[in-house]
Amino acid sequence: MDRNYHVFSDGRIERKDDTIRLVTDGDEKKHLPIENAEALFVHGQIDFNTRLISFLNDQGVALHVFGWEDYYAGSIMPERGQTSGQTVVSQVQAYDDTEHRRELAASIVSGSIHNMRSNAVYYDSRDRDLEAEISALEQAASRIDDGLPINELMGIEATARKAYYRTFNEILPEEFRLSNREYNPPPNEINSLISFGNSLVYANCVSAIRATALDPAISYLHEPGERRYSLSLDLADLFKPILADRVLFRLVNRGQITRDDFETELGSCLLTEHGRETYSKAFEETLERTVDHPNLNRKVSYQYLLRLEAYKLKKHLLAGERYEPFKRWW
Repeated sequence: MDRNYHVFSDGRIERKDDTIRLVTDGDEKKHLPIENAEALFVHGQIDFNTRLISFLNDQGVALHVFGWEDYYAGSIMPERGQTSGQTVVSQVQAYDDTEHRRELAASIVSGSIHNMRSNAVYYDSRDRDLEAEISALEQAASRIDDGLPINELMGIEATARKAYYRTFNEILPEEFRLSNREYNPPPNEINSLISFGNSLVYANCVSAIRATALDPAISYLHEPGERRYSLSLDLADLFKPILADRVLFRLVNRGQITRDDFETELGSCLLTEHGRETYSKAFEETLERTVDHPNLNRKVSYQYLLRLEAYKLKKHLLAGERYEPFKRWW
């Protein structure tokens, strides 16, 4: 798999011959090896022009933009390598078929709760007392049924996530306590970390879907809406515990991110540039990790698991193969 590149400096990104170059406000110049890139993540105040966008399109590289308060602002996606009207028609038919949509939504919720529970079990085995939260997650999972309306399935997922977030106070040091999950804007350090990590998972799911002929705006658990790739929200729910949360736990517990890596401004608490760089580096290292895949009989990266999830959904829609959501097995 190709790599992601993150840009935190202010300045401009421009095409330079057959690659791209970052020119910071301090006139520092740095070339980015775009030929090995999956996506470019822009976190600073960056200028760019259509010449750059055209070049990224030719190279098949996505540009993910993070705006004020490090919210995911949007993506500039290259022209699809694959285009299939049949795939889009199948997506829409599954969405319009109430029974089919509920089945897919229930699978996503089941996978999401399983992966939250796997984190809780992992830390419970490491001298944290999380039995009550594990029990609550198991009770939520037992309520999942293919016949439930979408809003009830989302309610089950929300109940499970509330129990899951209670584990954070046992897993993390006291100065990173999570009393409530709040965002827009995040009011404290832990909410800021969760929001930043979730946005990286979402953007990587956008890139993974781009590799298929799936339409990222047609989803099953989350309602399709304006100005968002709702299918990425569906897939991100499966991977946030494994990617964003495990990176968060590791960095905070090892003291690699401290309260000094945040700044408060206008009622919001945001990561500093150093904090964003530290988290993003650890996140990318996690994406490059590999695990033995039980069905493929080979090692695959975490990043490839994202793309594989999109392909599994596509095969379900086109070939009728049963869709089994990603559930951590290792």
